[in-house]
Amino acid sequence: MTYLLMIRERIKSFYSRYEGFCNPALKFILAFIAFRMINKNINFAAVLTSLPITLILSLLCSFFPMNFILVMSVLVILLHLYALSLETVLITGVFFLVLFLMYFRFSPKDTILLIMTPLCFVLKIPYVIPICAGLVAAPTSVISTGCGVVTYHLLHYIAGNSSALMTQEDDPAFALEKLRVLIDALMSNREMQVEVAAFAITILVVYIIRRLPVDHCWTIAMITGMLIDIVVILVGDLRFETRISIAGLIIGSIMALVVAIILKFFIFNVDYSRTERVQFEDDEYYYYVKAVPKNTVALTEKKVKKIKGSEKVPAAAAEETDMDPDNPLKDAPEYRLRRSGSTAGNKNRTRRIRIPEGIKDNKP
Repeated sequence: MTYLLMIRERIKSFYSRYEGFCNPALKFILAFIAFRMINKNINFAAVLTSLPITLILSLLCSFFPMNFILVMSVLVILLHLYALSLETVLITGVFFLVLFLMYFRFSPKDTILLIMTPLCFVLKIPYVIPICAGLVAAPTSVISTGCGVVTYHLLHYIAGNSSALMTQEDDPAFALEKLRVLIDALMSNREMQVEVAAFAITILVVYIIRRLPVDHCWTIAMITGMLIDIVVILVGDLRFETRISIAGLIIGSIMALVVAIILKFFIFNVDYSRTERVQFEDDEYYYYVKAVPKNTVALTEKKVKKIKGSEKVPAAAAEETDMDPDNPLKDAPEYRLRRSGSTAGNKNRTRRIRIPEGIKDNKP
C-alpha cells in the first residue's frame, strides 16, 4: 500500500507541476476519442471522417473550455445527419437545444459526464457512469447522465435505420412521416427509459450513502449502487421485456465497481483505524467532530529507507534545533527531530517531519 501511495503522490505531483500542459493534452485526447466514435458510428459525411480533420478539431478543443468539446461534438453530429436527411437534422437539433437548456440550467459543470456517457455505451461499459457520478458529482448529475443516455439511443437508432431515414423524395407527407417515426422511436424506447431511471436512482443512492458519517461509506455506496443498478434494470427488463443482456449487465457492473475502487483510491483514501472524535463547545453550541486522517506519504522513498535503517537521533541534533521549546507538538509520538539537508551557504539544521504509518517511532 505504501508503494501505491507513493505512485499516487508522484502522479499528483507531476500533474500539479505540469498542469498547464496536462489539461490541454487530456482535453485533446477526450475530444479525439469523441470525434472518432462519432465518425465511426454515424459516418454519413465522408469529409468529416478524415484523420486530419479530426486532429484539427481535437487540437482546437484543447485550447478552449470543456463545454467547447460538447459544442463541437454536437456540430459534427448535425453535419453528419445533414448528409442523411433534413428531417433528421431538425429532430436532433431540437433535442440538442432542449438538452443544452436543461444542462446549462441545472448542471453546467458536468460536461465530462455528458460526453463520457455515450462513449461508455459505445465501449460497452455504461454502468461505470452512475456509480462514479454518485461518488464525485452532485445529484444534479442525474440530468447530465440522462441526456447522455438519450443521446446515445437516438444516434444508435438513426445509425441502424439510416436507409429508411435517407432523403428519397420531396413529398412533404413523406418528410412528416419520417419525423413521426423518429419521435415514436424515441418515445417508445423502453430500454432507454429503464436505463435513465436506473442511472438516476443509482446516482442518488450512491450520493446519499457516501455522504453519511459512517466508516467505509464510499465502499458501502459503491457496492450498494452496483446492486441497485442491477436490480432496477432487471425489474425493468421483466416489466417491459427490454431484452437486456444479463451477462453483459453483470460483467459491466463488476467493471464499474473496479473503476470506482480506482477512483476512490485517488480521491478518498482514508485510514479509519486512526479516526478521532473531538467534542468542544462555545457560548451557543456543542460541537461533535469526527476526524478521519487521509492515507498519504509525506516522504520520498529515499527518506523512508533512511528512517527505517536509522537508530536514535544523536543528541547533538536536538541541541541544534531552532524550534520553539514550548511547541506543544514537540513530544508527540508521530513527530521526531531529524537533521535536514543543508542548502548552499547554510548550516544543517533540524526540522520536524511527519513519519508515515508503519514506521516504528524512535524518540531521541
